[in-house]
Amino acid sequence: MTEIDKRGRLDEEMFSYRVTKNNTVFITWMGKQVKTLKGKEAEKIITKLQQANSKHEVQLILAKVTGNFKRGNERSIN
Repeated sequence: MTEIDKRGRLDEEMFSYRVTKNNTVFITWMGKQVKTLKGKEAEKIITKLQQANSKHEVQLILAKVTGNFKRGNERSIN
């Protein structure tokens, strides 16, 4: 277990992403769209995601990009 994800929340695969033809990246959290990336920022994230070695690493990248999902007090969606 790493220092970054002590509670193992990223193992639940809460984040997902979709890349369009024009390299726009849509990031969703538990089915809700939370971030849209375009241009150089999107290209940078696409490269990082392609180089990721595991699903856990992809989840960590997506969590960091969203920025507001690092406090541990996010509400559960029922």
